[in-house]
Amino acid sequence: MKIASRLFLALTALVTEGVLLSKSHAQKTVRDVAYVDSAHESQKLDVYSPKDAKDLPVVFWIHGGGWQTGDKANVQLKPQAFMEKGFVFVSTNYRLLPEVDMETIIGDIARSLHWVRDNVAQYGGDPKRVLVMGHSAGAQLAAIICTDDRYLKAEGISLSMIRGCVPVDGDTFDVPAIITTAEIRRLAHSQPQVKVGHREKFGNDPEKHRNLSAVTHVAKDKSIPPFLILYAANHPDTSAQAQRFGSVLNASGIRAVLFGAKETTHSKINEDIGVADDATTKALFSFVAESLK
Repeated sequence: MKIASRLFLALTALVTEGVLLSKSHAQKTVRDVAYVDSAHESQKLDVYSPKDAKDLPVVFWIHGGGWQTGDKANVQLKPQAFMEKGFVFVSTNYRLLPEVDMETIIGDIARSLHWVRDNVAQYGGDPKRVLVMGHSAGAQLAAIICTDDRYLKAEGISLSMIRGCVPVDGDTFDVPAIITTAEIRRLAHSQPQVKVGHREKFGNDPEKHRNLSAVTHVAKDKSIPPFLILYAANHPDTSAQAQRFGSVLNASGIRAVLFGAKETTHSKINEDIGVADDATTKALFSFVAESLK
């Protein structure tokens, strides 16, 4: 028991120092890197790099969890899958509701991308070739950071560093629409409204709802990157939101590819990214290759 405890402590120490080598010694993982000075415990990120990485494109991943939970470590097969394709993979944390508001969360994502621009080259990444991706709440954050350029501009950076955006099964690209949909559905079925729904998370101000919606900020000549919008085809809300967002992007001349994954769920579509022969993964890597040409 003492030996096991010592081994656990030794491993924990390695993680704290920030460097872990994979079993094959082919990759390096650096954990808990603060992306701001005097960082909150949630203002940290992990970097996964192939061995001898240099000038590789970067995947910047934003976890989900309803803006209230989740962690940068919940990445399943993604780091390995992308490293095998020649990418550096960055997974970020951010402060959560209700400790901070939604605008502060988006600001944390922008600060994390600022760190990527300034520091990812040290880990073998190319800061000029970044792909932003995220699942669920992370999909909303990915979409808004890639359309509402005010957050990046506040950090002294621009959308030009982002080569593509992949939101995965998000339901809040149009916040007023999801609030209306959810509340009318419950009203129609004589069900009580939920205590902590989208209205509570995004606030009661309709103008704020619009400002936190990616569809509001889509416009030509903003350097908005191409999008691959992944969603579970049998999920009515994420399907409707994907189609709404995609139509707004395409109407503005911004390339948007929609992929509705069949026989999957909100959780499974995320967990299966990187699985061999997974249709969503194939669509993702096809889009990534096209975006990096």
